[in-house]
Amino acid sequence: MSTAPVPSPCTGVCRIDPRTALCAGCARSLDEIAAWSRLSDEAKRAVWAELPKRTAASHPPSAQA
Repeated sequence: MSTAPVPSPCTGVCRIDPRTALCAGCARSLDEIAAWSRLSDEAKRAVWAELPKRTAASHPPSAQA
């Protein structure tokens, strides 16, 4: 198992979507963003594991004509 620090998923697009309450850039909640530096590596990995699902849910495929 790697001992490298878990990087932040921040993309520099820091805007909270009022519909989802998640950052439009990284898909984290404000609480997760604020706590990131204090989270354990295990907790950070758990957040990372959720991000693809959150991103997919906030950007559903468009309807085909």
